[in-house]
Amino acid sequence: MIVDLPDTTVSTIAKKLVSVREEGGAVALGRVLTLVIVSTGGLDEEAIDAANAASREHPMRVIVLVVEPDAPTGLDAQIRVGGDAGASEVVVLRARGAAAGNQESLINGLLLPDAPVVAWWPDDPPTDTAHSPIGRIAKRRITDASTEPFSPDRLEQLGSGYEPGDTDLAWTRLTHWREQLAAVLDQPPFEPVTAVTVVGAGSSPSTGLLAAWLRLKLDVAMQWHYTDADEWAHGIRSVTLSRSSGDIVLERTTATDATLTQPGQPTHDIVLPRRSLRECLAEELRRLDPDLLYGRVITEGWELLDPPTR
Repeated sequence: MIVDLPDTTVSTIAKKLVSVREEGGAVALGRVLTLVIVSTGGLDEEAIDAANAASREHPMRVIVLVVEPDAPTGLDAQIRVGGDAGASEVVVLRARGAAAGNQESLINGLLLPDAPVVAWWPDDPPTDTAHSPIGRIAKRRITDASTEPFSPDRLEQLGSGYEPGDTDLAWTRLTHWREQLAAVLDQPPFEPVTAVTVVGAGSSPSTGLLAAWLRLKLDVAMQWHYTDADEWAHGIRSVTLSRSSGDIVLERTTATDATLTQPGQPTHDIVLPRRSLRECLAEELRRLDPDLLYGRVITEGWELLDPPTR
């Protein structure tokens, strides 16, 4: 069910949301959090679809705040429940002109009581998310450094403004890479790694984050550089871990597969698909405590890295 409310108020939206739930037989019980999606680039249906998919694992209320400061002043809303909202309730707010000036007041009356708030900026996040109007009321704050236009200094900005509770989907996309590399080093021979090389696309901030993680955890010489992206290699391309017995190489070969090469062992083909937006968002919503490892990587690890080569 979709209900449109043009030129409305927050109190009207809240009352309508209650009546829509009662009429449709849906209840708010069991909702575990409120997810606030803030967009300055128009309505992002991909982000809403990802939230709807994640809501099947984490029942929640989704508030989508679309900010249009240059449009004529007003507030339009749309309520989605039932099949149009997955296991969640979706409230889309279009704040135009002066109505977009106080984001916190727009969503306060729509938050679930006694439930944590997670904020997500799919595009163009504020410079200091933790102290932004929405970030101040959020327990977790999610950004995505890979959104276009890609800025080479975005990771440095994330590190300089980091506060516990911040995370970035460029880090979440590395989960399977980190799992594979950790698993390799947990197997014999337990030789120390003497050098690391990371290769990835220049448009992928995950390249720098993976290099920073390995530099922080292994404390060895690190080389990382960018390569030209082809039709599928727009993320991490390869990681080489050097040890006295030879190099361990994990290299992506297609958009879904990679090969693992180790001294004295046959080459292994590994399924390593690119993670979807839905997967990454669902993973981040599984934990509402600060991701302390990400915090160390984006601050301490990033400072240990030399600039990349090309």
